[in-house]
Amino acid sequence: MRAWHGKLILVLFFLGCVFMLTSRRAPQPENSPLQLSLVYDRLIRAEQRGVALSEELLKLLGQLQNSNNAVFNLTSNNSSAIWQERTFRRFLSTQPNALLYLPHLKEHKDSLKPIVHLGKGRTGVSLVLGVPTVHRQQQSYLVNTLQSLLYDLSTAERKDIVIIVFVAETNATFVNAVAKSVRDNLPDAVSSGLIEVISPSTHFYPDFTALKETFGDSMERVRWRTKQNLDYSFLMQYAQNKGTYYVQLEDDIVAKQGYFESMKTYTEEVFSEEWLFLEFSQLGFIGKLFRTSELPMIVEFILMFHKDKPIDWLLDHILWVKVCNPEKDSKHCDDEKAKLKRTHKPSLFQHVGLHSSLPGKIQNLQDKDFGKQVLFKGHPNPPATLSSSLQHYQDYSLERGYNGENFFWGLTPKKGDYILIIFTKPEAVKQYLFRSGNIETNGDRFYNTTVEGLPFNSSVIERVKRGELPCCKPSTDGFVVIGSFKNGIAEGDVDGALQKLSAIRLVVHSDSDVWVLLSEIFIKV
Repeated sequence: MRAWHGKLILVLFFLGCVFMLTSRRAPQPENSPLQLSLVYDRLIRAEQRGVALSEELLKLLGQLQNSNNAVFNLTSNNSSAIWQERTFRRFLSTQPNALLYLPHLKEHKDSLKPIVHLGKGRTGVSLVLGVPTVHRQQQSYLVNTLQSLLYDLSTAERKDIVIIVFVAETNATFVNAVAKSVRDNLPDAVSSGLIEVISPSTHFYPDFTALKETFGDSMERVRWRTKQNLDYSFLMQYAQNKGTYYVQLEDDIVAKQGYFESMKTYTEEVFSEEWLFLEFSQLGFIGKLFRTSELPMIVEFILMFHKDKPIDWLLDHILWVKVCNPEKDSKHCDDEKAKLKRTHKPSLFQHVGLHSSLPGKIQNLQDKDFGKQVLFKGHPNPPATLSSSLQHYQDYSLERGYNGENFFWGLTPKKGDYILIIFTKPEAVKQYLFRSGNIETNGDRFYNTTVEGLPFNSSVIERVKRGELPCCKPSTDGFVVIGSFKNGIAEGDVDGALQKLSAIRLVVHSDSDVWVLLSEIFIKV
């Protein structure tokens, strides 16, 4: 293992030298003696320095591991604490050579340890989504982004994914406020372990005042892009043991409906082929999918050059190192790089944030391949007469929503409001699905609202009133409660003991602060 670490450091150091040579020296004729001599001399010096650095690093890693053994040997009855310590074990054991590129970390032995604010330690999933977020002077898009990612995930998909929110700040007040917002707005996703919230140690970030201005960027922008590189590195390092694939996202995006299924299908199609990453968005670093087994190498490379170039440039340089032949032209290089990155169309993620995390920067980035969102889903529902106490907005009527022509959009519901569906003839309803909100207006949901059925057979109603049918509770006007909305969705099977239904209705039990939108109505008979 020690020999492997040493070789890895040496190889990466060689790459750094090559980049320094290609970026700082004036072009020389191809294969000129002067150029080859300079490269050879520098690589010899690099080899000597690499050996020394390798030995130094191995000593430091050994000291760091030993210093934490006492901590790891402690026992605890708190399952959350045990999980965090185990997480740190894995995190530490797979750390890249961070001390070489972030030497200030030597002074704080726990500075590489992530602080876990929310999480259940979920591992073994197919997709790991990384969402870094920072303090923005204008507007935060984080909760909307998370709601978009969760919007139409099936029960099985929710068990096969983990979303890691990395709060890339060290201000405890802000970090705790973000964790509270996520927990309050998405309690079920948090309690199930689907969403985790982490932050770095207060000592993780270096002093950014000593950076050099490059590529015509202001010092503020150089600091911003340097910190961004460190944020991506930290998040990738934490995520690498959690699943099969890692997807890099941002905190101001919207996801296309069915993105999970689309990504899983595409990865299965190209599973046996050679690629470094798959693109599910063409904007910057958004929607890039990597095998988690590749993350240690990628993190190492980013850390090596974190002060030099933006993240998307560094990613392109990794491709260059892997496949480009200096003796061939740029077209050959581009063709070879294209083989290692596959682009999925249409794009599955769209950038929606107007205000960048870089103060004062306005970004109107739009992925032209994202296309239009699917805002409703129609189904062949049984013939019925519809009525509602809710006033619909413009032409987003209940009739059009029920018939699958558009979504229903109603003004703010109040206690006692209802939607009534009276079937033309009694129907043996097997299942029902009412989905409120859509991918663009996810907040316009039904809250504290029940789904109720009206049995055609009066004897069934009496049995429910006497408590003889455990499936249902009596409501008013002969209706029985068969379900309710949870996270904006009401779905379920209808107990056969109810026999045929004459009607189904939705009943609102408390005032709402927002409008309501039904994007999917499905009554299966």
